[in-house]
Amino acid sequence: MTAPSSGPDASRSAGAAPLGHLIRAGYALGGDEGCIADARRCALAFLAQAEVDYPVSVSARARDLTQLVVSELVTNACKYAPGPVLVELGITARFVDVVVWDSDPLVPAARAADPGRIGQHGLEIVKAVSQALLVEQEPVGKRITARIALSDATAGSV
Repeated sequence: MTAPSSGPDASRSAGAAPLGHLIRAGYALGGDEGCIADARRCALAFLAQAEVDYPVSVSARARDLTQLVVSELVTNACKYAPGPVLVELGITARFVDVVVWDSDPLVPAARAADPGRIGQHGLEIVKAVSQALLVEQEPVGKRITARIALSDATAGSV
């Protein structure tokens, strides 16, 4: 994992994650054993640092859901895409955005619920706990963005 880069969100290219982040951090993961746990730890550290540096409050639910979303998206990227995985976290006053980029151009789709199916529920889970989910094809691979409410009160609105 490379060191995070962070700072105010000054400008972004079209099609990228939403503007207005107070702080962002990015991490490159090699896809090796332990990178999923590393990604979860980085997400928690990011949320804790955001609370120290900015006027945001992150509920326990938001911490848990952020770890879950990071875990599911990074797991899928490591499992199905060759090469590195990039994780970007951004926080606003109301939401945390989790962005995962991988090199596989195949756009995943949440499958219909099937209690008999073993595995392959990750995107369904992410979709269920996120306020918004966006999948974008990139020149190389794809970018998946999940938006999670920071407070329980915001969880019902976007």
